[in-house]
Amino acid sequence: MRVAIKYGDVQVEPSGRIGGHDAGATLVRRLLRVFPGALVVGQAPRQCEGFEVLPLEFIDGASTVVVNMDVVDSLGVWQTLRAHCEEPHIMNFVWWHTSRYTHQVERAALALSCALFPTFANSERTASTIREIISGWTIPPLAQQARIAWVNLGIRLEHVQPRREPGIPVVLYPAIYLSERKRPALFFEVVERVHARTPIQVEMRLHESHLISEMAMRASRKNWVWVGPLTATRESYWEALAHTTAFLATAAEESYGLEYIEALVAGAVGVFPDRPWARAILPADYPYFYRTTAEAEDLLYRAVTDTRACRRELDAAAGGDFAGWLRARHDDDLFEKAIADRMHEWFGVTAARTV
Repeated sequence: MRVAIKYGDVQVEPSGRIGGHDAGATLVRRLLRVFPGALVVGQAPRQCEGFEVLPLEFIDGASTVVVNMDVVDSLGVWQTLRAHCEEPHIMNFVWWHTSRYTHQVERAALALSCALFPTFANSERTASTIREIISGWTIPPLAQQARIAWVNLGIRLEHVQPRREPGIPVVLYPAIYLSERKRPALFFEVVERVHARTPIQVEMRLHESHLISEMAMRASRKNWVWVGPLTATRESYWEALAHTTAFLATAAEESYGLEYIEALVAGAVGVFPDRPWARAILPADYPYFYRTTAEAEDLLYRAVTDTRACRRELDAAAGGDFAGWLRARHDDDLFEKAIADRMHEWFGVTAARTV
């Protein structure tokens, strides 16, 4: 049984590699690593570096499992494949927060898709939300047959680089979008207050679609804020994290929080909103949660002015080794094993990489 990866925003560079450093592109590369020889669904046939691009219409649904990262169109994928085979094989991969779909048609399509096809989620919270959506938007017989599994996405621990402490503390905007759900206005309000109390340098690496937004342009006019494009390579991305002092998370909701985990493992002190999504990825005694803007300001100020003490407190909250706690729970080897095991259980697929 072969694997095909469907991600509508996939970018294949002229060199034949998967381009982009957003979470979706990173996950496509991970899946290609777990399932060597996998196809990538695209507009036109093409031989690439280690994989082949094929239009969905050219894929043999009888001998291929389509891992659909778009999910809400799985019924359409099934119908396309069904034209050439009796029983298409599809697995949903929910790697984003379900709040992105608000219209009742989208919510119903998501529910029906996850009820009809085996679904793999990027965290326990996402899996729980999917079950609730299925229960609320489909009939009991479909809800009862739903197959849902999950694991934390984790990160590539071998990418982590040695710390390089900056002369002026660097505060990271820990997202690539300025969308409302990320609450960038709250981020700017807090860093403005902290900057008024102590020198800081804010760094923002944004997706090109948000880089030219009015908010990004306003921020770039401040001499203590650097606004630029995403890093060219994963190596340069981790180099930047190695000199990041702290970050302020402001998102109202996250399905997992890959960017935050990466920054924490790199040694940045994270200040988080006191919300379930944040508590789900951190130790129970994590000390840097805020409920108000004033609390966020005070915590971030301490993170950039007394960083060593903050890191000692993080270690104490995790039983003596915060980095070790993160590594044990957010290693992408766990993700690779879990998704490989489920693909084998549900479809008989044998992966090249298992732990």
